[in-house]
Amino acid sequence: MRGAILQLNVTDDPVANLPVTLGMLREAVASGAEFVLTPEVTNCISTSRDHQRDVLQFEEDDRTLAALRAEAKAAGIWLLIGSLGLKTQDADGRFANRSFVIGPDGEIVAKYDKIHMFDVRINATETWRESEGYRPGTQAVLAKTGFAKIGLSVCYDVRFSHLYRALAKAGADILTVPAAFSPVTGAAHWHALLRARAIESGCFVIAPAQTGTHASTQHKTRDTYGHSLVIDPWGEVLLDAGTDPGVYKFELNLEKGLAARQKVPSLANAREFSGP
Repeated sequence: MRGAILQLNVTDDPVANLPVTLGMLREAVASGAEFVLTPEVTNCISTSRDHQRDVLQFEEDDRTLAALRAEAKAAGIWLLIGSLGLKTQDADGRFANRSFVIGPDGEIVAKYDKIHMFDVRINATETWRESEGYRPGTQAVLAKTGFAKIGLSVCYDVRFSHLYRALAKAGADILTVPAAFSPVTGAAHWHALLRARAIESGCFVIAPAQTGTHASTQHKTRDTYGHSLVIDPWGEVLLDAGTDPGVYKFELNLEKGLAARQKVPSLANAREFSGP
């Protein structure tokens, strides 16, 4: 299966970001990709909740979602929109961080709201409270496509291994981890966490990422780590995109997942236990 990751460097302006993303998507299709993946918050990165309230839209109105669905249909490809920041009807006004699987007919096959919120204090100058702006999801999602079963997750989810074990036990062949990872935690943990998720599950892991300094005309900028990865079920890194935005192609032999699970059947060997 031929695929491509779009490693993006989006701004806080969804209108300006969209043509860049569409151009890269068309480049990926022209290269022969049958499955294309974008990172977390494909439509907008902003450090200002007020600005997000001004520019984000509800799912049914979101121009990025509509345009990417139309492009997937025109090209006849499978598309993972890593996530979009979207308005919700929640009384507290918090947004959804929502991932989408789009089929070759342009229809939404599955969607997943990020469960684990990035509420951390990395150091004296970098603190994040994602839950102040985004409300967490509650449902794990396995998407059935024409080529594989895909377990959905987003960014900070990667630190919670029980989610991926549940997806793998439900039959996932591929785990997706679209991200906008902090450069500090990325340098320390990104590769190790993603390789661990692949090894323990016997699944391919595909992690499309945001990268670089994200321009903002009005608010504090944000930096992300890049290094979109594709990892096979044995833990081998098949693709590391580094830090430049662009289209990064890969190929998967999905039979390798079955072979890895047969060699080390940890999912089948897992036992229930009590305590501590």
